[in-house]
Parts: sequence; structure tokens; C-alpha cells
Amino acid sequence: MTLPDVEHFRKMSDDRRRGLKMKTIFGNISGTKLGKIVAMDRFDSGRTVTPIRQAEAYWTALLGQDGVPARSQIDPRGLENILEYTFILERIAPGLARFRLAGSHLNKIAGMEVRGMPLTSFFEPSARSDAVDVLEQVFAGPSIAELGLVSGGKIGRARLQARMILLPLKSDLGDVSRVLGVMVSDGAIGVTPRRFAVSDQSVRAVSDIPARIRPAHKTPAGFAEDQDGFKRPANHLRLVASREE
Repeated sequence: MTLPDVEHFRKMSDDRRRGLKMKTIFGNISGTKLGKIVAMDRFDSGRTVTPIRQAEAYWTALLGQDGVPARSQIDPRGLENILEYTFILERIAPGLARFRLAGSHLNKIAGMEVRGMPLTSFFEPSARSDAVDVLEQVFAGPSIAELGLVSGGKIGRARLQARMILLPLKSDLGDVSRVLGVMVSDGAIGVTPRRFAVSDQSVRAVSDIPARIRPAHKTPAGFAEDQDGFKRPANHLRLVASREE
């Protein structure tokens, strides 16, 4: 066997060993009894987070010098491509807020119509105090809160991840007692209802977010002129009507 043949044989052997090692770790690519390759970055691919970022951008665009936006400023047409994940909460007591509106995705996760239900119904009993604490920070801050959620798997349903954002709103009375929210899960929902534990959380004060700067519509100083009152110009022309007898 010549030297090039030896090198070719060695390369083929190395490739076979690497292929066998990949099958051992990841399973058979064809999906046979050795297993399947699972995309571990599915939740971090951006598909789940995108509706949350869209809602946050929409809310931030409404943020003005007067503080958080009012509930009446929320136009469903501005959120039409993420309405299934969107909800509105109303605070009815300290630590208690119920769904006034909720998209179809939340109904699927709960396995029922969630309008009128408290937000804590989506959380495991052991996680409800954490959810209440975060909710009160949203109202009292006011603040923006984002939660990472995990629902454990069991027979009939796989482990499920989700994310939620809570964006404060003012009521018609001017108090911060409403929330614009988005909740998105990733993966098969399975047997419902699904309830979640809090895996991570972040809370940011609204005061730390730069308000949108509204244009002043003033004439630049370098081009400013004194503004005289409007004066009717003198009549230089006069309409003369001729009548034929």
C-alpha cells in the first residue's frame, strides 16, 4: 500500500470514529431507534422572545413625559400580530390582579377561558408569593417586570418553558392599576392546565427608561424673526362692477 493510500485509509477510519461518537452523543440523525437530534436552542432562537420585545417596543413608544401610558392609549391594531399572546390585567386589591382581556394562547395554556381569573392561577402554589411580589413592584414602582417560567413535565405532558412581561398602565382615573402583558410558551402544551414556577426574573423602574422626546416645533434661534401682529394690507385694487342698462 502506497503512502497516499495509507493516509486515505487513516482519514476514513477517523471519519467513521467521529461518526460513531456523534451517534452515541446525539442519536441517529435518521431518527431510528438510536434516537433523534433535539434542537437545544429552540427556546433561545428568538421565536418565543419576539412577541415580548414587540410589546415592550410598542409600550415604550407610548411612554411620554407624563409617565406610563394610559390604558386608553392601547390600540389593538398596534399589536395585531401578537394579540394571541397579549393580555390586560386590572388590579382589584393589593397583590391581586385579574385578567380583563386575554389572547387565545393563554386560554390554551390554562385549558379554559381565563378572563376574570387572577394572574396567580398560572403559577404553582409555591411560586404565587413570588408572582405577587413582582406584580406589586410593577404597580408601586411603577416598573417593568420580565419573568422566566417553567412547568414541570409528567405523564401526558413534557416540561414547558415560557416567558412573561408585565408593563404598567394608568387607568382612566390616573392611577397605575392596569398592566399590558405578554405570555409566550415554547413547545407542546400537552395536558392542561399548565402552572409554572419562576426560574428567573428582572424588574426595571420606569423612571430609568428614557421617555420619548416630543418635538417642540420651535423656530431655530439662528433663523428666528420678530413676529408682528397680522395687519390687513391696504387696498390697492378696487373691484368696479359695470351694469348695462
